[in-house]
Amino acid sequence: MDWVDRAARLRQWSRDGVRAPHKPLLFLYALGRHQRDPGGSELPYSAVEDDLKRLLAEYGPVRATSPAYPFHHLVGDGVWEVRTDRGPGSPGTRVGELRATRAVGRLAPGLRDALRRDPALLGRIARTLLDSHFPPSLHADLCAAVGLEPGEVAAVPAPGGPRRRGTRMREAVLTAYEYRCAFCGYDGMIGALPVGLEAAHVRWWAYGGPDDVDNGLCLCSLHHKLLDQGVLGIGDGHRILVSQRFVGRGRAAREQVLALAGRPLLGPQPGAAPVAEPHLRWHAGQVFQGAARPAPGPPAS
Repeated sequence: MDWVDRAARLRQWSRDGVRAPHKPLLFLYALGRHQRDPGGSELPYSAVEDDLKRLLAEYGPVRATSPAYPFHHLVGDGVWEVRTDRGPGSPGTRVGELRATRAVGRLAPGLRDALRRDPALLGRIARTLLDSHFPPSLHADLCAAVGLEPGEVAAVPAPGGPRRRGTRMREAVLTAYEYRCAFCGYDGMIGALPVGLEAAHVRWWAYGGPDDVDNGLCLCSLHHKLLDQGVLGIGDGHRILVSQRFVGRGRAAREQVLALAGRPLLGPQPGAAPVAEPHLRWHAGQVFQGAARPAPGPPAS
């Protein structure tokens, strides 16, 4: 059985690019637990519920959802099993029922056997889940959040699926924005090489985002990650949005993030395509975290 292929084909509700990474998040969490303790990888629902809520809040869709859904529905993909004090099988998606029946989940027996025979399989599965559902800027943080060793996952070659990332987008996007961050203007170089500047997908590549200039922004590493985490977004008139959920009390946070609210994007240069409205709408609906902060007023005199 090809467990990597099975991970790549998790059944998920999907329409018009709506994010539904509930199952991948639970799968990654279970892999992290297995990596740390292969012999004791049972996961009681009552014990992991809060961890799953946190993962869904930080890396899941904007809309609220229950960790009970992936805990129950991942069974149907053949990689997960659930039993209760009544015997094998999940009691459903009601949180109270999962708690009352002492529901316990774990990786399917065949998958556990395969991981024992081939320890490197875990990294291949994890890399497939990460590449299929999350942008690269979040991979290391997500590995840390679920307890996976990032080094083992990063060492695995990217899966050669039907879509491959374009290799020319970075240069095209950085050129369009004249090698400066579209949010803060950072334009650092070492000799003739830009450093700390990246081509960010507005609509994630994992969710059908094209490798085109009109789906890209030249961003510094900090603002790229904040864009992918939904702290930053782009609103009407291509002005920067800052989520009200972001809290930063120090001077650096105020100057590097909070002060961006309401500012226009820097670029692209004349003749280059700005970010297309469909990609902006996707990011606003699927990634940006809640309401935007108002633009700061003029300083007091």
